[in-house]
Amino acid sequence: MAWFKRQDKGINTPTEKKKEAPDGLWYKTPSGNIIHMRELKNNAYVCPDDDYHVRIGSKEYFEILFDDNQFTELDAELTSGDPLKFTDTKKYPERIAATQKKTVLKDAVRTAYGKMNGREITICCMDFAFIGGSMGSVVGEKIARGINHSLKKKIPFLMISKSGGARMMEAGFSLMQMAKTSARLALLSEAKIPYISLLTDPTTGGVTASYAMLGDFNIAEPGALIGFAGPRVIRETIGKDLPKGFQSAEFVKDHGFLDFIVDRRQLKSKLTSLLKIIY
Repeated sequence: MAWFKRQDKGINTPTEKKKEAPDGLWYKTPSGNIIHMRELKNNAYVCPDDDYHVRIGSKEYFEILFDDNQFTELDAELTSGDPLKFTDTKKYPERIAATQKKTVLKDAVRTAYGKMNGREITICCMDFAFIGGSMGSVVGEKIARGINHSLKKKIPFLMISKSGGARMMEAGFSLMQMAKTSARLALLSEAKIPYISLLTDPTTGGVTASYAMLGDFNIAEPGALIGFAGPRVIRETIGKDLPKGFQSAEFVKDHGFLDFIVDRRQLKSKLTSLLKIIY
């Protein structure tokens, strides 16, 4: 009974007629929900089924926040040197060059100014894709110059943090950026110019210990990992089990370190409303 049994084995479609789905067409959230990338982009990169906030970079945040995606970037060509002649599995300049080629970024932060719902603002946004969003000399310098721009123009400053902490390849030079950025923010405070710090997933290490937590308002996205040291390090240090989700944005807010948590889809309108009240 040939009609009941398959006689030809395999798929006989000619190779030239085969069609494959392009990479990056769909996104799967940790809870298993699948969404088309076009729909995800139109929803500010938030999955509508479970409200999962996908990690995005400066390109996407600038699209979301600046009116018509129109902005002027500051210090776009600033790149890292090699002050310590650092080498691990490869030389530091080689790692920088490889990461720049892969990400099409110059370093782990971009700074720009433009209008957000008609209001002038300077925005610094970190990119986790560039060596884990690590804070090196360029990151500190660009943030400091961004603050200088806000001081000069007397416009609000927004910092969007997303980082694994200080950049080990620059050692002490990285740690110096904590002091540099904090000192610049003190000048911003003296001038009574608003500074809003947005903590996204993840914000850790020296970034958390400096400019990320120094905002006039510290806000975060839902579910963002926020902390200094990792859970394992803390557990081994204090010798105790930690509360579930103790480094989540929700836990941090409940313990007084955040002013509020904002859904990315309402971020632009919430920031505008906040600035109308305070400035």
